[in-house]
Amino acid sequence: MRQGIFRTCVVLFGTLAILPAQAKVTRVVVEDIKSPAFDGRAFGPAGQYEILSGHVFGALNPEDPHNAIITDIALAPRNAYGMVVYSATFTLIKPVDMSRSSGVLIYQVPNRGGVLLGTPDDSGNVMLTSGWQGDIPPQAGLQTIAVPVARNADGSRVTGLAIATLANMPPGQHSLPLTGGIGLGTPRPEPASLHTATAQLTKRTQDGPRIVVPRTDWAFADCGVKPFPGTRDPHRLCLKDGFDPAYLYELTYIAKNPPVLGIGFAATRDINAFFKSEAHDRAGFANPLTGRIHAAIAIGFSQSGNFLRSFINLGFNLDEANRVLWDGVESNIAGRQLAMNLRFAAPGGAAGVDEPGSEGVLWWGGYDDAMRGRGRASLLDRCRVTNSCPKIFELFGASELWGLRMSPNLVGTDANADIPLPAKVRRYYFPGVTHGGGKGGFSTVPDQPAQSITGVCLLPNNPNPSSDTTRALTSALLDWVAKGIEPPPSRYPTMSAGQLVAPTAAAMGFPKIPGAPSPDEKLNPFLDYDFGPDFNYQDLSGIISVEPPVVKRTLPSLVPKVDTDGNEIVGAPSALFQAPLGTYLGWNVAGGGFYKGQGCGFAGGFIPFANTKAERTASGDPRPSLEERYGTHDAYVARVRAAAEKLVSERLLLPDDRDRIVRQAEESDVLRR
Repeated sequence: MRQGIFRTCVVLFGTLAILPAQAKVTRVVVEDIKSPAFDGRAFGPAGQYEILSGHVFGALNPEDPHNAIITDIALAPRNAYGMVVYSATFTLIKPVDMSRSSGVLIYQVPNRGGVLLGTPDDSGNVMLTSGWQGDIPPQAGLQTIAVPVARNADGSRVTGLAIATLANMPPGQHSLPLTGGIGLGTPRPEPASLHTATAQLTKRTQDGPRIVVPRTDWAFADCGVKPFPGTRDPHRLCLKDGFDPAYLYELTYIAKNPPVLGIGFAATRDINAFFKSEAHDRAGFANPLTGRIHAAIAIGFSQSGNFLRSFINLGFNLDEANRVLWDGVESNIAGRQLAMNLRFAAPGGAAGVDEPGSEGVLWWGGYDDAMRGRGRASLLDRCRVTNSCPKIFELFGASELWGLRMSPNLVGTDANADIPLPAKVRRYYFPGVTHGGGKGGFSTVPDQPAQSITGVCLLPNNPNPSSDTTRALTSALLDWVAKGIEPPPSRYPTMSAGQLVAPTAAAMGFPKIPGAPSPDEKLNPFLDYDFGPDFNYQDLSGIISVEPPVVKRTLPSLVPKVDTDGNEIVGAPSALFQAPLGTYLGWNVAGGGFYKGQGCGFAGGFIPFANTKAERTASGDPRPSLEERYGTHDAYVARVRAAAEKLVSERLLLPDDRDRIVRQAEESDVLRR
């Protein structure tokens, strides 16, 4: 066994010794090596794996057209060679003997700094991840990046409007951190002044007007120990009478020193380009993958899937040497773009109140956004010009339509017709799943109430999984990219087939279930925001000068129709969904706080079937019981087995997962006597 830890000093931005032209990655510093990793286990023909981690130091030419789209890069400090520099963490998992690798590089985009690369399989694929979100403080276990702060040409600090949104706090709180993105927020930038005269705090209930909180009743302070006005603190907000969970609080203020967060896109481009194509860095470090990578894909979930959509839209799939970066991209459960290439951005947002993310282009095919007056565009416009478009898989489920404003991706902002998919794009819909899918299994006992960014939901967790289908589809994407094997046909709801309707029980055909909520008013509405004249809507870039934004209108959104059980009727269903134990919802109901009675973030719920006809009849449930549907345990298992076999034949389930799923059904308590 060979294992070592190598430590190096962090190189300051201004001290990098680099060449002035096309600097790209200047140094790769490996700080930790585990070789062999995974307890020395061998993975098929690929053999043993090793894990390398450390920092990548890079430099960007702000005048290069490949980088000029980055907001505020012209205001970023430059080193002696005129370059803008950054440093990012990275982790690389590769076969010890690269001659035994598959030649495929899989880049996994971190979500808020976190990423689970997992254990290799027998394929011999190489896995890479790196930091890109510059507002996350460095901490163990997260992938982070250090980017410079914008400064005016005369050296003075840059200031501008920023917003912090606070909701769903526990009762009795008097002091909260300034965050961006309800429930998932990262720290907001420091205020330029701690005087409340330059800021405004408002609060409002769901249906009430904004109420201005007197400036004498709050402070930039920590009241955790010392009562109001507390101890002055630029990162916290103290409220004299405490926060009321029934309200949404929005603090608008003048912030200072915006980090140039859009550099995260370029850094990701250059780190991937180095490991895919370069022989060594400028300091002489030999790329351990040199000459071995012939195909590369990127995978992102939720926020990191939004990252990939914006990455492609902004043209970053072409590196500074005009080479195509990723041959394939999987954007999973991601309905928007990433609001990062903005001054004072909050990329940790999640389609919350007054958050940007759906203002730009949302569709892969060409569409004229006449409703918002933005003309015809596509996420692929830039890569088409440079012939750098990857093959694309878009995977999403019910909660993305209900909680993450994804309807316009399919039918545009007018919801008048389907937007055709380009030839290199495949779309797969997971019917009846929560965000990211449920835990699976075949238990007849409902799980605990679901949790979301808006707090505790009223309905139990939705167990319907999407991970099994995702694994099969990722394998299909790899086959498409590396072997030229056509993937399964797209499977998603369309207007032309009559499968998309208004988000109401009447339009959907949702049954009346005693004691269960209705889907009416559970959708997170798609709003047309005005963020001011310096905001570039198509590219989701630039400067926001109107906070909170003006809501110009609510745009239409559609959701799938359902059957008499309340289950959706189209997509790539799991085996559990095809042998249902209840109604699987992409929506839930917030149990308290500001969102009480509305949709519960992007969490899905579950309404179980009765076990027997007698139970169903006694409650008045119109949905047939488990006993009426399946009769016996063995008959239920046979239903699951048939569904799993069909999914394998459709390349929507891997054989190993089929075997596990059937075994779980056999061991379940469904109709056990």
